[in-house]
Amino acid sequence: MLKSLDIRDMLIIDRLELSLTPGLNVLTGETGAGKSILLDALGFVLGWRGRAELVRKGAAQGEVVATFELAPGHPALEVLEEVGIPHDEALILRRVNAADGRKTAWVNDRRVSGEVLRALSDRLVELHGQQDDKGLLNPRGHRRMLDDFGGLQDQVARCRAAWRDLNGARSTLREAEERIAALKSDEDFLRHAVSELDALDPEPGEDGALDARRRLMQAAERIREDVARAHAALGESGAEGMLRDAERWLEGAAEKADWRLDEPMAALTRAMSELGEAEDGVARTLEALDVDPGELEQVEERLFAIRSLARKHGVGPDDLGDLASQLRDRLEALDAGVDDLAGSEAAVMEAEDQYEAAADALGAARAEAAEALDVAVAGELAPLKMERAVFSTEIDETEAGPEGRDAVSFTVATNPGAPAGPLNKIASGGELSRFLLALKVCLTAGQEGLTLIFDEIDRGVGGATADAVGRRLSDLADGAQVIVVTHSPQVAARADHHMRVEKRVEAGATLSSVAELPAAARVDEIARMLSGDTVTDEAKSAARSLLAG
Repeated sequence: MLKSLDIRDMLIIDRLELSLTPGLNVLTGETGAGKSILLDALGFVLGWRGRAELVRKGAAQGEVVATFELAPGHPALEVLEEVGIPHDEALILRRVNAADGRKTAWVNDRRVSGEVLRALSDRLVELHGQQDDKGLLNPRGHRRMLDDFGGLQDQVARCRAAWRDLNGARSTLREAEERIAALKSDEDFLRHAVSELDALDPEPGEDGALDARRRLMQAAERIREDVARAHAALGESGAEGMLRDAERWLEGAAEKADWRLDEPMAALTRAMSELGEAEDGVARTLEALDVDPGELEQVEERLFAIRSLARKHGVGPDDLGDLASQLRDRLEALDAGVDDLAGSEAAVMEAEDQYEAAADALGAARAEAAEALDVAVAGELAPLKMERAVFSTEIDETEAGPEGRDAVSFTVATNPGAPAGPLNKIASGGELSRFLLALKVCLTAGQEGLTLIFDEIDRGVGGATADAVGRRLSDLADGAQVIVVTHSPQVAARADHHMRVEKRVEAGATLSSVAELPAAARVDEIARMLSGDTVTDEAKSAARSLLAG
């Protein structure tokens, strides 16, 4: 609920403090007195887009402060929590407009953007008028209004969830298809390459081993004769035989040499051991040098095959095994992807069924809510002297989306047999006001804590019809806060809180002010609204009758 509005140096207002109450708050005054300026100031602090020049002439800046009282669970609290603004029951909006056009805003002393103000505005205030209706004339908002009227929020949420799941399933399927398509473009290459690598089956380090074996085999013929001579020189007929003879001769002389030969004999034993190892190594080498020409050909063929395959794939010979594993993994992914694709397609079909069921259920619920809304609006039109008019909520199928497949629009026919059409194209000014009022009464039934602003919504009606409008506004204000800018005495007489906007000239400057009217002053104001500048006794009597109800 809007508790107060403090305006300084805005347009023709130098300083104005306006207090508002629950129920029906009425602003009256002569044309041009500044009633609409109050709404401009309120719109400014709420972040609405309006006049470009708002600062009073000669002032450095203009400022508007709006104080709201929030009940527990009020929707505006969600916005405050999202942007991290501390809050309690009081919400204070302050916005400053410098003379150079710069605008700065604060919420509970925290600086905020215009976007935050507008997000709060959507949850704090609704403005309705013949031209500025905040969505009642805009078919894009009719579906949401119908959903709110029918209490279909849970079903809308289920439909959104089903749509989200369907989009997720479609995205997963699309990614699987793209992944498989990319793999399939290389499938022939992958299968050939893996087959080729598997057939060769190279081992890490095999290239080096084959290369060494090949070099050895190529050198075998050149070095084998020298190695064989060395082997013969080390054997029994060579060094080994001579060392054994020396050992035998020294053993026979050792005792007669007073053991002076012990150390030489030990060295000779070590030498014979080293000689044996050398002979064994030379023998093994000699055996390795026994080259089979067919084996050399096989070694060279395998070595060249490994190196050719490595060049073909642009990797080192020792990396061919890892490459084979990678290509094999891609093939397995391709084969597994086909199964995944079938699963993804099944998931999409299931998600589509879930969405269709949710959208069908929501559509059926909307059809029921539409019938109920049509009946409710018809019940409101009769007291507004429009019992012959027909209001209809039209539902047509449209492209599927997160909130179903229903396009909703409010249409009216002002006379029996006349074609129905959109509100703003069929109804006249006065009729449109009453249609909007009837519709708003139905859409806000049962809601509490609302602040609704009606800017001359009673324009174009008078007499009994204006009285009916006043009664509906009064009913609408029961449990809510309604602010009405009006020229209708019948509406003003229903006010719980009546304020008069006045214009005066001071020091050559035109200024606007607001005065709260006590009971006696209300009689005079309503009499003025009835009779004009000259207030007669008859007008005062009529004013008292209106106030008496």
